[in-house]
Amino acid sequence: MNKGTGQRLYKKAKTLIPGGTMLLSKRPEMFLPENWPSYFSKAKGCKVWDLDGKEYTDMCIMGIGTNTLGYGNDEVDNAVLQTVKNGNMSTLSCPEEVALAEKLVEINPWADMVRFARSGGEANSIAIRIARAASGKDKVAICGYHGWHDWYLSVNHNDGDDLSGHLLPGLNPQGVPKNLKDTVYPFRYNNYQELLSIIDNNDIGVIKMEVVRNFGPEDNFLKKVRDLATDRNIVLIFDECTSGFRETYGGIYQKYGVEPDVAMYGKTIGNGYALTAVVGKKSVMEAAQTSFISSTFWTERIGPTAALKTLEVMENMKSWEIITEQGKKMQNQWKSLAKTHNLSISVAGIPALSTYAFNSDSANEYKTFVTQEMLKKGFLASTNFYACTAHKDKNIEEYFDALDGVYKTISECEVGNKNIHDLLEGPVCHSGFKRLN
Repeated sequence: MNKGTGQRLYKKAKTLIPGGTMLLSKRPEMFLPENWPSYFSKAKGCKVWDLDGKEYTDMCIMGIGTNTLGYGNDEVDNAVLQTVKNGNMSTLSCPEEVALAEKLVEINPWADMVRFARSGGEANSIAIRIARAASGKDKVAICGYHGWHDWYLSVNHNDGDDLSGHLLPGLNPQGVPKNLKDTVYPFRYNNYQELLSIIDNNDIGVIKMEVVRNFGPEDNFLKKVRDLATDRNIVLIFDECTSGFRETYGGIYQKYGVEPDVAMYGKTIGNGYALTAVVGKKSVMEAAQTSFISSTFWTERIGPTAALKTLEVMENMKSWEIITEQGKKMQNQWKSLAKTHNLSISVAGIPALSTYAFNSDSANEYKTFVTQEMLKKGFLASTNFYACTAHKDKNIEEYFDALDGVYKTISECEVGNKNIHDLLEGPVCHSGFKRLN
């Protein structure tokens, strides 16, 4: 591949920015090392344009799952533009934060109060601080991905690489105080006995978990966790930063009839504008006033303005139904195409956040090849698909028309007729955390 403006800029970025990007999930090495477009000049609907003006259909992660209404939604953007004209920041607070808090309590009727932030990691840290203050205990049991802050990464001080099943393998907790060791304990999803053992043997004050990620609860798992938290006077937090508003109008917990004490929302809530929320019961949330939780840019106006309009648009069009349906189509057609070409794949995730993996020793090579070849055909693609309402049936049809030939070549590699390493035009994508040179 000829190096474009984006690839050249990323090479420069690595000399100026540690790690090259602000977000690990956007590192080109996670997709197509040396050949990923890296930067965008414009994004609209489900289309992205690189720095050389080349247009791609985003059949990948849609801004890391932030844009369920598509890029540049007109209604949301117009609301934001009006805020820009009227002023985004002031000595006074913006009224939109009160209106948004009221709306989120309406959507979560078990809750009474709300605090806002601008990133998922912040929201998770706020929730943990409040819950620890409310419970009067330091120790936390976790299941899932909950950000980058010290409290969470300290898990890898316990016995080594304990976060490998929750986040990424190979994360070194360098810079995280070692005296946080044994303050946070991970448990595996659907493993109630493991959680029970942690609580029986430690003074746990908080359980924080994703309601669902790659698969759902079995054997009444969530209800058992809720009952355990209630019985032991433990604060139960549901991290819905990723799952919220993708299968219901609100938290995915609604599907399972189990309510938390605190929930966090992010990603979908502002359709690409920065806004995250911690929603909870007054009995827990009031503990925020016993600690210091405060930040200047949590008071800017664009975030809550975008969130209010995003919630309105989502509710009117029932966006969660649309993205779930499109995600189901992708999952089914991945399976069908794999069967056609005698490939073994494993499909996971809720439909709106679908992912798959090749069941092969060459899985990462095949994943890299998919990205490489689909990029040539005008698609940002990997082994995942985060749905948005701008994804139409035509986009899915064109995607699978292009993927058919790619799978055919992979099947030839699987039976030994071709060598995947001869077909790759650069290094294999990273599967975990690696320090960049």
